[in-house]
Amino acid sequence: MAEKIYIFDTTLRDGEQSAGVAFTPQEKLEIAKQLEKLGVDIIEAGFPCSTPGDLEAVRAVSREVRNTTICALARAVKTDIDTAWEAVKEAADPRIHVFINTSDIQMAHQLGKDREQVLTQAEAMVKHAASYTSNIEFSPMDATRADPRFVFEIVKRCIDAGATTINIPDSVGYAIPEELAVLFQSILENVPNIHKARVSFHGQNDLGLCTANTLTAIQNGARQVEVTMNGIGERAGNTSLEEVVMALKTRKDFFGFETSINTREIYRASKMVETYSGMPIQWNKAIVGKNAFRHGSGIHQDGILKLRETWEIMDPAEIGIPQGTQLILGKLSGRHAFKQHMEELGYELTDEEMSRVFAAFKELADKKMEVDDRDLEALVSENMRSMETAGWRLELVQVSSGDHVTPTATLRLIDPEGNVRTDAATGTGPVDAVYRAMNRITGLAPSLTEFDVKSVTEGIDAQGDVTIRIEQDGRSYTGRAADTDIIVASARAYLSALNRMLVVTARNDEVRANP
Repeated sequence: MAEKIYIFDTTLRDGEQSAGVAFTPQEKLEIAKQLEKLGVDIIEAGFPCSTPGDLEAVRAVSREVRNTTICALARAVKTDIDTAWEAVKEAADPRIHVFINTSDIQMAHQLGKDREQVLTQAEAMVKHAASYTSNIEFSPMDATRADPRFVFEIVKRCIDAGATTINIPDSVGYAIPEELAVLFQSILENVPNIHKARVSFHGQNDLGLCTANTLTAIQNGARQVEVTMNGIGERAGNTSLEEVVMALKTRKDFFGFETSINTREIYRASKMVETYSGMPIQWNKAIVGKNAFRHGSGIHQDGILKLRETWEIMDPAEIGIPQGTQLILGKLSGRHAFKQHMEELGYELTDEEMSRVFAAFKELADKKMEVDDRDLEALVSENMRSMETAGWRLELVQVSSGDHVTPTATLRLIDPEGNVRTDAATGTGPVDAVYRAMNRITGLAPSLTEFDVKSVTEGIDAQGDVTIRIEQDGRSYTGRAADTDIIVASARAYLSALNRMLVVTARNDEVRANP
């Protein structure tokens, strides 16, 4: 039997550190349940000391997700570790992940401490964490820019203090695969007690090398890898779960390892994270991108028709991507056929969700001659977002515009308390007028930094998918929505971003109120 690589998913922690991403507690729980279904070995559910809201979210995940290890991150600080334990102590298998800076540049300029002080602090705090649980992970942060001899010493001491997993992070995406291989080999050779811990790797994608580095780490002794769905994360992101898992599966002949991942759940997990994070997946993204299994070249199409394997090294069915000829739905399709097709696409909707999505489908089918699977995915994402999102809701958009008319928008919104608010505004264009009216009603006025429109499908009757980014107090927030009416989609996307901004603001207010 092949040796196992443990999959440590940090979508809910490092993934949420992506600029503009703020998962609600309910979204965190839904993603965690999908990750459990996916078969990840460890879920890093959050950084509990960051806000009271994150503490409660990690605690909820610990209570409800029982078939995987639940991990909480903590600085090498006693209060952080105590809070992390409070968050995960009800988990079936709780883990505390302790980290501290180890590169000279970060120790001097971020911690203001020398090497001996950092060694003493790390050792003491790992020992403190081990007083709660035997499942302790330690990360010497920025290890790839640290003095290897210092990494050897701090790893040795922390294993003696109780660490059972040693994670080597490439915290700023600095490593090159060849030098990372040397670092892992030297750790295995120079840390005498390294056999007492599982060795792990955490890669950042600043140079676009994190998947290559992760696979290199595996080849040189790592048996746990830290990843996120779709590669989301701080700055340029983290190693993509789907890329590492499918590389190990597709090239098992080369790597010789296996994972516990149910790859047929990858696509569902990817779409869920895309929806809740508001971060669209690039079309040519490996494994889960829209074009990953689409063929435009006539030569390629000819080969695929003769034998799929001529141009595909993976079967999209193994990833959970709907395969075969698309079933085209129209306005005469009944609820039963619609429900059956949605199940074939992998959506398990409740009766209430089905009624909502089916009504939206009927409305769309009246506008479009044909509705294909991409339309349906957009419908589900849009309607599930509107059901999940707390805060302001859009009830009416009415716009007057033209080349000889001042663009005017009238909006009716429902505030978080259920009160109906109506106002109007003019602007340089219809979308600008909508956003000005929305600002008047909500009393918010962030800066709009990005506005992107693309079609979900082809044709003049295609749905428009709008992604916007707003900024306030130096932080950006993303909103996304789809509709056949671009103005309506623009309004929903802007309101989604405003609601995400309010979630983060509320969290920050909690921190200030409870320092």
